[in-house]
Amino acid sequence: MDILPKSFKLSRHMPRFLAFCVFALTASFLGCFFIWPIWEIVQGGFFNIDGRFTLGFFEIIFHNRVFIDGLLNSTALGLLSTLLSLLIAMPLAYFTDRYKFPFKKTLTSAILLPIMLPPFVGAIGIQQIFSTYGVLNAILLKLGMIEPGNYIDWLGSHKFLGIALMNALSLYPILYLSLVAALANIDPSLDEAAGNLGCRGLKRFFKITFPLLRPGIFAGCTLIFIWAFTELGVPLMFDYNRVTPVQIYFGLKDIGNNPLPFALVSVMLGFSVLFYILGKGLLGRQTFSMMAKSTHLSGPRNISVPRQLLCTGSFLVVIMAALLPHLAVIIKSFSADWYNSILPDIFVIDNYKRALSHPLTVPSIKNSLIYSSMATVGAILLGTAIAFVVVRTKFPGRHILDTLSMMPLAVPGLVMAFGYLAMTQTGRTFEILNPIENPTALLIIAYIVRKIPFAVRSAMAGLQQTSITYEEAAQCLGCHPFKTSLKITLPLITANLISGGLLVFSQAMLEVSDSIVLAQKQQYYPITKAIYELMHMLSDGPFLACALGVWAMTFLAVTVIGTSSMMGKSFGAIFRV
Repeated sequence: MDILPKSFKLSRHMPRFLAFCVFALTASFLGCFFIWPIWEIVQGGFFNIDGRFTLGFFEIIFHNRVFIDGLLNSTALGLLSTLLSLLIAMPLAYFTDRYKFPFKKTLTSAILLPIMLPPFVGAIGIQQIFSTYGVLNAILLKLGMIEPGNYIDWLGSHKFLGIALMNALSLYPILYLSLVAALANIDPSLDEAAGNLGCRGLKRFFKITFPLLRPGIFAGCTLIFIWAFTELGVPLMFDYNRVTPVQIYFGLKDIGNNPLPFALVSVMLGFSVLFYILGKGLLGRQTFSMMAKSTHLSGPRNISVPRQLLCTGSFLVVIMAALLPHLAVIIKSFSADWYNSILPDIFVIDNYKRALSHPLTVPSIKNSLIYSSMATVGAILLGTAIAFVVVRTKFPGRHILDTLSMMPLAVPGLVMAFGYLAMTQTGRTFEILNPIENPTALLIIAYIVRKIPFAVRSAMAGLQQTSITYEEAAQCLGCHPFKTSLKITLPLITANLISGGLLVFSQAMLEVSDSIVLAQKQQYYPITKAIYELMHMLSDGPFLACALGVWAMTFLAVTVIGTSSMMGKSFGAIFRV
């Protein structure tokens, strides 16, 4: 006898219809503003003005030493940044998962601070420390290790290393979070069994732990490499032009007449996909099934005092190194002049007052608030709908939907920004969104596309932690499926949606590639474009840029701390591709 209410029987059909609607909406939106821009780039690079397929543009690129050097430098920059991030994150993640040591809770929270501090801003601090008349030379002069007038230009011949270090110190938290999550899923009985059989120390790590960590390593390293390989803001701040992203940026003025920028962006996109596939094959191909860690009593163990000091010291060294550039930015924001001295001679607060009244900064703050707020609303609405389909339905296309929504994480921001410019040129389908006159609509769309993975992962984390039995009980009592979602499910995942919204908002506020490329007129500059322009102004421009950068860092720190507190260990899943 059928005792279920009729509405419960319909619930199996209604979600399927709604899932199809969400799938169609998401596919249309990402098709227009994710796939289409990429296609415009490919079309511009592979087809000539007559619409005929050609490889001539790529022949020009690969026969031009300047472009080849740019690609080689970008690749080397991505690889070195990733390697340095791995060297930093691996031991810290291992210490966190396996050992107890003093101040562990505080240190494991503080180690995430660099993810709240954009490298674009930190590059200003690096310049202040390592420039010819910077802090380091002032210290060496004070110690008598160099002669007056015989200063070392640390960045003059080592800009490449400075950019790689800045990238690594800013991006390693992504890999750290991925590794901590991967270590938490490893069955400790495997390590115990290996130890009982005589496999100990580094041998046990490389034979047992490292192979099990490969999917986590792949997830983190992939994002770090792509972000470092396509990083635009830091090389621009270092005035380092011998990388492909900067070459593309300077080629934007010829986008309507010169096909080479299209070909160059296509090459960068191809390299990103190639390295993704190589990384997937080397590190992410093999996965292992094991018992859940929660079924075992094993956990972080007590260690000797010297080892405790090693763990604590390692965290402190990394935290200090990562925060040093941003500390220099903060100090510079309170100075009127900082030249050839360890600290400024005079500290002032006028920079903050002038930054809030400058004709360039005030509109930029207002613009960023508008762009980011609207993008956050759009990303949360669309991301929550996608998460419901992926987690709560058996819709056949749910896995495609999940993959499609996460792909923007793996596509360089500069590639997307260039694609938006290409698809909105005069005579193109989306000419109405041309950013030359008013980039507001296009910037909001760009922010939604780039940040929607954060909204999807945040909502999915909440749904996966919420038992479906609540929804089933409501439907058994006659509650319509849609009403069940509004009345039961959404309130239960509110914290995740808020945390995802905060992360989307804060990341959109400090988006670099889209902001610098798409905002052409001063009246529409967002914060990051204003900071970039201020840094290149004479007189007090750099000091105002630092003051604006400190405001941005403070805001981002507050929002990410709130996100991490609400999501807990699920925070690391946001960066999983």
